[in-house]
Amino acid sequence: MSHVLHRAARAKPPTAVRAQGLVIEDKEGRRYLDASGGAAVSCLGHGHPRVVEAVRHQAGTLAFAHTGFFTSEPAEQLADLLIGQAPAGIDQVYFTCGGSESVEAALKLARQYFVETGQPQRRHFIARRQSYHGNTLGALAVGGNMWRREPYAPLLMEAHHVAPCFAYRFKEEAESEEAYGARLADELEAKIRELGPETVAAFVAETVVGATAGAVPPVAGYFRRVREVCDRHGVLLILDEVMSGMGRTGTLHACEQEGIAPDIMTIAKGLGAGYQPIGAVLFSRRIMEALLAGSGAFMHGHTYNGHPVACAAGVAVLETLREENLLENVRAMGELMQSRLDARLGQNPHVGDIRGRGLFRAVELVADRESKACFDPALKLNARIKAEAMQRGLMVYPMGGTVDGRQGDHVLLAPPFIVGPSDVETIVERLGEAVEAALASVQR
Repeated sequence: MSHVLHRAARAKPPTAVRAQGLVIEDKEGRRYLDASGGAAVSCLGHGHPRVVEAVRHQAGTLAFAHTGFFTSEPAEQLADLLIGQAPAGIDQVYFTCGGSESVEAALKLARQYFVETGQPQRRHFIARRQSYHGNTLGALAVGGNMWRREPYAPLLMEAHHVAPCFAYRFKEEAESEEAYGARLADELEAKIRELGPETVAAFVAETVVGATAGAVPPVAGYFRRVREVCDRHGVLLILDEVMSGMGRTGTLHACEQEGIAPDIMTIAKGLGAGYQPIGAVLFSRRIMEALLAGSGAFMHGHTYNGHPVACAAGVAVLETLREENLLENVRAMGELMQSRLDARLGQNPHVGDIRGRGLFRAVELVADRESKACFDPALKLNARIKAEAMQRGLMVYPMGGTVDGRQGDHVLLAPPFIVGPSDVETIVERLGEAVEAALASVQR
């Protein structure tokens, strides 16, 4: 019996022993094509020599220096690189060890900003249903994944939720995308007015919704309206790009495609590309100025924040993205993947939607395409697809609860940015076989 508490406590997962490029190999010699980047993490694939060497060199030079005493050259260099490519107005970086920690820090930073500026009554956070912002208690509270929240509900701080921007499921048939986006922005404004604008601290949203609903992009104009609503009421806009950022959707930051800039942004996953655990909170100059004029310190911190080895990995990742022109490949291969998915699965009567941006794509499964009715959750269709894919040497990221936390199934694809045309063909063909086998197993 393993002494490790695995995610599925009754299961014994295969033991990964080595990886290179797009392939992970287990202890038994089985090879798996990583079409999900783990969880949209491994954006450079496995064993990239530049990142490996950066980690090795930094570990041998300065492995650790606590940020209560020192900064480090890798931390300063990575911050400079991030701010040099950040959305307008973003001027500062706070390093963390991952996505949940980034969101937790962002919530505390927003709260402290209002305390520092003499608005301590601003305590409410608004987010969206069917969102995921992490598993720490604050992040879980603002998240809208009901299944994950439910066991811990008595421990969670108060948070408020409005409708997600999920056109396939919730846009009315006769409604234009513009009208749909306006309706959602109006709902957000109504919630702010209901709570009292002077009491609301921030609106938190994934720019492109990740694992909970499956690569759901916003409709055109939605975030511009949201930005206007937040500005009108002095509410901070926090964009969670832990999964959708760092090039995953074809631009370094997903919000670039929306034409807006947030006040606070969270990133992780692709920042370290799996080589080291690292995340970051990017935030505006005005928030930094409030700290400087007030207490002079962010009242938050963890031991491994700004870890030199992790920051060195982040520097190598960003430099590789630029020098190998990988964002262009993300856009090109993303379009190819969409077209191949449409061709392979688009006519399947149980495929309701194929969506996403860049190398962030999802296939949503339905029991009936006309009504968009979901399969019975008890069938665990998403788990069956994962198992069938693994048997075919393919790693994908299926999830259940797509629609409301319980109903719905989808499969998320987020392959490394180094993926090529032949890899895309293999991924789509193996996924097609896995989906068909899983569907056959629930229809017997």
